[in-house]
Amino acid sequence: MGRWICCLCSRVADSLMLLLVLALSCNPSTAATASPSAPHTKPSYSFGRTFLGLDKCNACIGTSICKKFFKEEIRFDTWLSSRLKLPPSYLLSYSGNYTDDAKSWRLVDITRLTSKYRHDRADKRICTSLLKTKTCSLERALRRTHRFQKWLRAKRLTPDLVQGLSSPMLRCPSQRLLDRIVRRYAEVPDAGSIYMDHLTDRDKLRLLYTLSVNSHPILLQIFPDVEGWPFPRYLGSCGRLVVSASTRPLRDFYGAAPEVAADLALQLLAVLRSMGTNDLNYFFYFTHVDAGTFGVFSNGHLFIRDASTLGIIDKEEGSQLIDGQQEYKDIFSCLTVDCQSAFVSCNSIREKHSLVMVCQELLPKLLKGKFLQPVQEKIDSFLQHCANGLAKDQGVNKAVAELAEILKPLRSCDSRFAYRYPDCKYSDKY
Repeated sequence: MGRWICCLCSRVADSLMLLLVLALSCNPSTAATASPSAPHTKPSYSFGRTFLGLDKCNACIGTSICKKFFKEEIRFDTWLSSRLKLPPSYLLSYSGNYTDDAKSWRLVDITRLTSKYRHDRADKRICTSLLKTKTCSLERALRRTHRFQKWLRAKRLTPDLVQGLSSPMLRCPSQRLLDRIVRRYAEVPDAGSIYMDHLTDRDKLRLLYTLSVNSHPILLQIFPDVEGWPFPRYLGSCGRLVVSASTRPLRDFYGAAPEVAADLALQLLAVLRSMGTNDLNYFFYFTHVDAGTFGVFSNGHLFIRDASTLGIIDKEEGSQLIDGQQEYKDIFSCLTVDCQSAFVSCNSIREKHSLVMVCQELLPKLLKGKFLQPVQEKIDSFLQHCANGLAKDQGVNKAVAELAEILKPLRSCDSRFAYRYPDCKYSDKY
């Protein structure tokens, strides 16, 4: 009898426990309290309009890639850590990650057209020189200028609309080049037209602002890598930030193995050759080169990383802006440079111009002390000769071919050079 009562009590206790569990599961608030761990909340990334430069639009580059930033499909490298903080806004460039499917990521470069300090100085200059105030609406101030009013009335981008702008690309403009800019401007829907009818007032101001500050993103758009031009791919802009395919600056390879240095030097010479001779009959020249001008992709392919110092002369049409007209200056002429800066005459540019600069600034640092004698002596002798301006009777093509013949046997064919491997195994070209 006692054993039966004990068994009954045990069953009642089990039933009461079951009812308690069911009651707890039916009451959300009680269940949440009883749960040992709350659901994990995904941290969100907070963008300030100031960091991106969106607060300055439409005195900015564009907005074509803003959605990628806000959807977290573009991330700065620091975002991949547990402390999700935006990098300092005073930096000129950032390493980032880009995705189209949220699964696979690729490296990108996120850059400003000029330093935030220079941007801020230019913004203040616009307000103080145009409206006589310390702060103002940049868009309203720039829209009132004589130059922009001419842009608003124009049906076509003509040389007189860009005269006096500091960009080397526009110092010797041809109508053919300006038509290419309008037709391929990637911050607006593609109309394929040389006329500016498809550009809104906002689009025209953004294009003019970009050309005034730094023509680098425009060059990436009008001479795309998919057509064989030596530039990284333009992915878009947001405010005053530009996103493009990632490259490592050439300075990172100054200490590279001899065969890598020889390969990069040969690619550099090939880029210079294509800048002078190409199917479109444009002659590209540098006004300045440094260790960040060129970059190298992960597959070993060398590209022009910074196109801001590239000038263009149209060998087919010639310049439609005489040197005297270049002296015209306004607020757009000095957004990032000294307004007193003198322009380089279009007639003063020579074919050997870029090669001599590269021989002075880059190739010695890349090739110095890398090879055995007498090869190293031949290379050093050539670079010295080249840096001094080459002999009057020696053309650029001849000089490039001479150095290339020295370097070709020094490079190797293996997987480190993915851009040409395994093709080099089966081709005499390499």
